[in-house]
Amino acid sequence: MATLKELAAKEERFVGGHTSCAGCGYPNIFRLTLAAIKEPVAVVGATGCCEVNTSIFPYTSWKVPFLHNAFENSAATCSGVEAAYQSLVKSGKIKDESFRFIAFGGDGGTYDIGLQSLSGAMERGHDMLYICYDNGAYMNTGIQRSGATPRYANTTTAPVGKVNPGKRQKKKDLAKIMVGHNVPYVAQTIAGNWKDLTNKIEKAMSIRGPKFIVVLATCPLGWVTKTQDTVKLTQMAVDSCFWPLYEVENGKYKLNYDPKDKKIPVADWLKLQGRFKHLFKTGNETLLAEIQSEVDQDWESLKALCDFHSKQGVV
Repeated sequence: MATLKELAAKEERFVGGHTSCAGCGYPNIFRLTLAAIKEPVAVVGATGCCEVNTSIFPYTSWKVPFLHNAFENSAATCSGVEAAYQSLVKSGKIKDESFRFIAFGGDGGTYDIGLQSLSGAMERGHDMLYICYDNGAYMNTGIQRSGATPRYANTTTAPVGKVNPGKRQKKKDLAKIMVGHNVPYVAQTIAGNWKDLTNKIEKAMSIRGPKFIVVLATCPLGWVTKTQDTVKLTQMAVDSCFWPLYEVENGKYKLNYDPKDKKIPVADWLKLQGRFKHLFKTGNETLLAEIQSEVDQDWESLKALCDFHSKQGVV
């Protein structure tokens, strides 16, 4: 796997000049992803912060082929490009067989309105990698709730008030939904851990067929956080076990990091985010306890899956 020095020495394929907010998590994902890939690559990007901030005509931050498409069909578009490429290779019109294909989408365009497109591309078996940058809401269009929004977060379409304590539903577990598609590689990582992220990108690129990686990314505007806390917040999500680092290769689960004695209460992570400030008011102690209980149950369930597959000879 590439070292930080090797990654830093590479020519940038995603460059500055975009209009992303200070402290935004996804530009780091794009830079590291493209740095970790050795082969020539084409990128498809769903409508959202990604496209709006990085490819406003006549400017672009992409130094690789970049195709913008609608909110809901990033995976379908990428699968079409990959299929066309394979056809040209098969017919002898293209000699280079090393090209790689990546689709990017936010959580709104992935967990929700793009799920059918993603599911279809994964089920058909296209040789592509789909990366979801998950900031937990439709941030680009006004911080509306999405299937990725955590329980009790405050959003514009599930606002905190006298009746509702924010979004009532639990966050959708998209990684496990993708595992259910029987694809060769699925992983969960964060924007704030360059090594874990790039290792998983490199592994995905070494595998032929459909791959999926979901990356937790901060949004200072929607999370109501300090811009300088971008890396800290994603690592705290891992250390609280809210967002475990793991991968699933050919159906076999592997835990990449166990905080053990570094494990922190999920409340330590939540209190740094303004979208959860109401949870710390007197009378809402049961809501915090509910979140902690869910996180603990999910963590134990994931560890059991990883332990089971480890005992089956998977390391």
